[in-house]
Amino acid sequence: MGLKPVRVSQLNHYINRVLKTDPILGNVSVIGEVSNLKYHNSGNVYFSLKDEASTVRCFLSRYKKEELSCPLDEGMEIVVTGFISVYEIGGYYSLQVKDIEINGSGQLAVQFEMLKQKLEREGLFAASHKKPLPAFPEKIAVVTSPTGAAVSDITRTIKNKNDYVDILIVPVLVQGPGAAEDIAKAIDFLNAARPDVDVIITGRGGGSMEDLWAFNEEVVARSIFASHIPVISGVGHETDFTIADFVADVRAATPTAAAETAAPDIREVREYIKGLKETLSADLQQMVEYKRKLLFALDPEAFANGIKNRIAYEQATTERLMDGMTDQMEGKIKSLREKVMMLGKLNEAANPTAILSRGYSVVYNSHGTIINSTDGLTPGEVVDIQTASGRAEAEITRIKQEQ
Repeated sequence: MGLKPVRVSQLNHYINRVLKTDPILGNVSVIGEVSNLKYHNSGNVYFSLKDEASTVRCFLSRYKKEELSCPLDEGMEIVVTGFISVYEIGGYYSLQVKDIEINGSGQLAVQFEMLKQKLEREGLFAASHKKPLPAFPEKIAVVTSPTGAAVSDITRTIKNKNDYVDILIVPVLVQGPGAAEDIAKAIDFLNAARPDVDVIITGRGGGSMEDLWAFNEEVVARSIFASHIPVISGVGHETDFTIADFVADVRAATPTAAAETAAPDIREVREYIKGLKETLSADLQQMVEYKRKLLFALDPEAFANGIKNRIAYEQATTERLMDGMTDQMEGKIKSLREKVMMLGKLNEAANPTAILSRGYSVVYNSHGTIINSTDGLTPGEVVDIQTASGRAEAEITRIKQEQ
């Protein structure tokens, strides 16, 4: 005969107690990908851990979340350690998280981002710290593996472009334990012992994130930042980015691109110099021709002829001005003379003596007043008569009125 029926809550409580006491499920580690990530207002975190076939719910308390060295993100592959418990109200089980580790390349990505943010805050990536590359370097140091493809690509590219520059190979490890320290020491050595070096190229060929990791180490970043010699970083392929790329004065997509950037094409330089020579020659020829014309203009005989021509021109101009002024003065004098003559005639015509000489006379009464009407005369009155030749007295005997 079976056990008597139990309530749902009793069943869930029993299962929860069994799971918590199981030696395996009480401390289990599970690897999977984060999905359905939710940060609750309470500070607790809820997410699912999934693989290609199944999903398990996970619960991370706010206290455990504060102990994590890096934040969770969707799609991140992690290893979760914890214990299985049942949420008795809902009747489902979940993995109660005690610890989280980033799995594989995911951990490297987190370390990369954390170091990147740290160095960026310190100003190691700032454009103000970037040193310009010399236009015509004489010696280029290459810090890389002596046996890799990168070193041959770099040297071949530089020599094909420029047969003037010297190349110094500084062999280092570029992968594995001690590689980062090896690279950093090489850069420090060049700065301390080789002041003749104009540019440093550091890098390697492509590979996985683990293969390139030496160029993501802080020791390499700080050596590049401290270098007073400009540094070009050429690591991996075009899509690869390392911490060294961000700190370096110039980031090149590949080692070959780094070589292209470091050394100018000597053929282009020679063509440029040839063009400058031709331009300078043409400019010099123009200058010589200009100076020759100036010398010709300063020739004494030519100068004297120029002065004579100028004097003749000024004399002709002066004569024209004088003739014009003389004509104007003569016209003015003639006009004034005619006006004087006319005024003289008018004055002469208005002279009383001239009027009297034409047979007229002026009669004055005894008071000396001119008589211009017979109305003012009386018989027996004595009057003066003024003529052109003298004066006479006359007595009025009779007055005749005009009919």
